[in-house]
Amino acid sequence: MEKINIFWFRRDLRLNDNHGLFHALKKENVLPVFIFDKQILKKLDNKNDLRINFIHQKLKILKQKLEKNKSTLLVLYDNPLDAFKKINQEYEIQSVYFNCDYEPYALDRDSKIIDYFSNQNISVYSYKDQVIFDKDEIVKNDGSPYTVYTPYANKWKEKFHQQKITGYPSENNLSNLYKTESLNIPPIQDIGFNPVDFDFPEKDIQSEIINNYDKTRDIPFLDGTSKLSVHLRFGTISIRKLIRTAAELNETFLNELIWREFYMMILWHFQQVTEQSFKKSYDKIEWLNNEKEFDAWCKGKTGYPIVDAGMRELNQTGYMHNRLRMITASFLTKHLLIDWRWGEAYFAQKLLDYELASNNGGWQWAAGTGCDAAPYFRIFNPELQTQKFDPELKYIKKWIPELESDDYPEPIVDHKFARERALNTYKKALNE
Repeated sequence: MEKINIFWFRRDLRLNDNHGLFHALKKENVLPVFIFDKQILKKLDNKNDLRINFIHQKLKILKQKLEKNKSTLLVLYDNPLDAFKKINQEYEIQSVYFNCDYEPYALDRDSKIIDYFSNQNISVYSYKDQVIFDKDEIVKNDGSPYTVYTPYANKWKEKFHQQKITGYPSENNLSNLYKTESLNIPPIQDIGFNPVDFDFPEKDIQSEIINNYDKTRDIPFLDGTSKLSVHLRFGTISIRKLIRTAAELNETFLNELIWREFYMMILWHFQQVTEQSFKKSYDKIEWLNNEKEFDAWCKGKTGYPIVDAGMRELNQTGYMHNRLRMITASFLTKHLLIDWRWGEAYFAQKLLDYELASNNGGWQWAAGTGCDAAPYFRIFNPELQTQKFDPELKYIKKWIPELESDDYPEPIVDHKFARERALNTYKKALNE
């Protein structure tokens, strides 16, 4: 059997500035591997899932680049542990490299795979790649994790400016890839999904947008956000490169990237937030959970144009402007008194850039249940949000062409009534 070293691609689908790949390529005969995880895929109900199409397209590009270096990409559809057992029967594996993940499922999966290889006397190495600081690198002086963003961000920036964040030029050592003939990527139908005619262009950092981010980011009809979230989610862009640009050009954009790391580390330290409110007392809230009203919210038919426009954008494109994410989440939890977990799960199904930590953190922030959340008495007024961020209705009319016709529904609930009901419900739960 041929001796190889393995680099396992996961949330890092790029050859440049890839931390784990950089260290793997210090060895020779590195075979890149990607595994479509059956455990994850079987939970996805939508057979037209844009995320699977995105990954599949990026794997094809990755494979083409590898083949220019006389190598290839081994793509399997299996449970990861079973996949590695099969690879271990075909090759003599010397070592395995991958980049860290911080989600509960990934931690459990990786632990089992590390145990398996350890029992085989095969070395496993993991590296920090999707964040600048992880685990216990940004903590309080007593070693406990931060649960409020501002002091976390201050410590993060202090540490960032004290050390130079360099890249890992993995692209310079591609000669150490395992030389072999091309291997086929399974057709997307073979892993249970349909090909979708949707363009996922290569995306790079656009300095002009980042430079003006603080001025344009809240206006949904403008192309004023970076649209890099999906590329960060699947690692087709380097966080180190993006952070250096943000630090140089725009403090507001940098702060948003720090929020991303803050939520990741909240998830790392407090894994129960996936099921429970961060503030436990908020689990006493008596949600109404009206399924008919939830369905209207999902379909963008609440009679509140700014809310409905956001939901329709999500349903049609897999993307929603961040301002609208806050408005729609506040409306579901405060106006309709529907459990934030329902909304979080719906976003998890639909968002192309879905990331557990940020999705959970954002929903708990909107519901008032999370760490450093908006106070429960902060309830977005959809009409005021419209006047402030879409006064000419450019965004709303794009997604609701029937806005001024009889086909558009009446408001599902009166704002003043809903606000009072939410305040009373929250007060009752928190005062018990």
